[in-house]
Amino acid sequence: MSTPHISAEPGDFAPAVLMPGDPKRAERIAHMLMPDAKMVTEVRGMMGFTGTYEGKPLSVMGSGMGQPSLTIYATELFKFYGVQRIIRVGTCGSISPLAQVGDTVVAMTAHTDSHINVARFPEISFAPCASWNLLSAAMRAVETLPEADRGRVHVGSVFSEDHFYFKTPGLLEKLTAYGTLGLEMETAALYGAAAEFGKEALTVLTVSDNLLDSSKDMTPEERETKFVNTLKLAAAAALS
Repeated sequence: MSTPHISAEPGDFAPAVLMPGDPKRAERIAHMLMPDAKMVTEVRGMMGFTGTYEGKPLSVMGSGMGQPSLTIYATELFKFYGVQRIIRVGTCGSISPLAQVGDTVVAMTAHTDSHINVARFPEISFAPCASWNLLSAAMRAVETLPEADRGRVHVGSVFSEDHFYFKTPGLLEKLTAYGTLGLEMETAALYGAAAEFGKEALTVLTVSDNLLDSSKDMTPEERETKFVNTLKLAAAAALS
């Protein structure tokens, strides 16, 4: 059985899927974690892999950029492939003095300017959140990080925006004042899809740039290599 966007067969995906945005990053993560990783789909270049990590089945698949793209893949994985949990492994831009470049942000919930969840609940401002089981597993895994890195993990809200370049004047300052940690482009949609299908979801992000101080932003090369701690927490949540 295939879907319009995934060519895998039933059983090709593990119950847990790590989901970066970039399919090339998905390939890199798959081979980092799973020597036996096998490609199970590559429709439109959006590669997905399945193998074993610490003796348990695990899959990794890209989502593309933005909430509509992620919603397509999350929906098909939840609805047609028996996936039970998706953990987004991505990057964010910090808008908080707490979260510095290289830190990890674990998203409890996500504000958004998208209508992706309005379609589900036009009557209210629906606020999807992370799975407590996955969130608590990720936080337990913080104790396995080097001592110097444990204080560089932050838990709170993020802002899932539809526009990458356009910014509403004053919005970031207000979000910062209300405790928002960072900006990214997918989490609100992921948490909404998980709620729709009664599944689990979590987002774990590496801070790749700081919108308050751009002098320490990661280079494109660093974005692809400095996510080891984030990946450890995401993998721990996936297998919990």
